[in-house]
Amino acid sequence: MTLKPKFLSVKAVPTLFWSSPKALTITPPLLSVLFLVLGLILFGLGEALLVAAGVGVSPWTVLAQGIMQVTGWSIGFATFVTSVVVLLLWVPLKQTPGMGTILNAIIISLVLEFALPFLPTFDHLGLQLAEATLGVLVTGFGGGLYLIANLGPGPRDGLMTGLQRVTDLPIAWVRSGIELSVIAAGWALGGTVGFGTVLFALGIGPSVAASMYGLNSMFGHKKVPI
Repeated sequence: MTLKPKFLSVKAVPTLFWSSPKALTITPPLLSVLFLVLGLILFGLGEALLVAAGVGVSPWTVLAQGIMQVTGWSIGFATFVTSVVVLLLWVPLKQTPGMGTILNAIIISLVLEFALPFLPTFDHLGLQLAEATLGVLVTGFGGGLYLIANLGPGPRDGLMTGLQRVTDLPIAWVRSGIELSVIAAGWALGGTVGFGTVLFALGIGPSVAASMYGLNSMFGHKKVPI
């Protein structure tokens, strides 16, 4: 008999003591903002660890590389266009933006910019894989913290929660499905896929779900929906 970890069945973002009553508000609770910022800093640090590991970029960067190959755009502009398209997909999914949607791009970019020079880089493959794995876990924990703050997800996290609500599938599987689809599209267009790319795609969904399940177990008064 195979036992499936309970966190893989999580289907909703829990409401905890730092959750804002509304995602779209001009007067959010200070505690919600603090956890939002902390979560986004950790999210950015996790992505920076993945970059520093040097064993493959994130799935969405692979897609941007592929678009760059086809269109001749810069990777930055390709990333921007991709984000806009993802945000447009929010409309039929009835996703609500908030300050977290904007701060997501700002804070994660700043953390990547300033943290990368201080992160270790390794020549040994085992250490590179360990750093990439740590990056996925830190990204997932940061994602859980900031999503629970309920002040608006980033473009890709909003796509995840929107599709989860429509399909009623567990968050882990929805996110893994999105990331693997993005890898396939990016690779087909000419993007470069590394081991870290696949590791991120397969690990980020379960990592976010595990952080939500764990935080709800510690601080929640009711069980997270599964």
